[in-house]
Amino acid sequence: MDAHIRKVYVPMTETGFYILLCLQEPNHGYGIVQRVEKMTEGEIRLSPGTMYGSLSKMEKDGLITFIREEEKRKIYEITELGREVLRLEFQRIERLYRNAREERHER
Repeated sequence: MDAHIRKVYVPMTETGFYILLCLQEPNHGYGIVQRVEKMTEGEIRLSPGTMYGSLSKMEKDGLITFIREEEKRKIYEITELGREVLRLEFQRIERLYRNAREERHER
């Protein structure tokens, strides 16, 4: 992973995190919006501008790839680089959670 990708995506925004999480299976932008809203019980609602801007940037940076079009909707999927970035973010979140629990128990 090059320095640009690490600098831009680690740590990740919630939008980026949820997009990569959802694209572990092929999906389109609107499908991701719906899935994130359901997953977060409506707490996070991705706007179309944010969603499509993020998809475009992530595709350009090689984290996701366009695989086909269905009914005028572009279907994307996470790449190996995207999986690596997502794995780093999982590790970061786990470390934050572990440290918070340890700190709380020490008090």
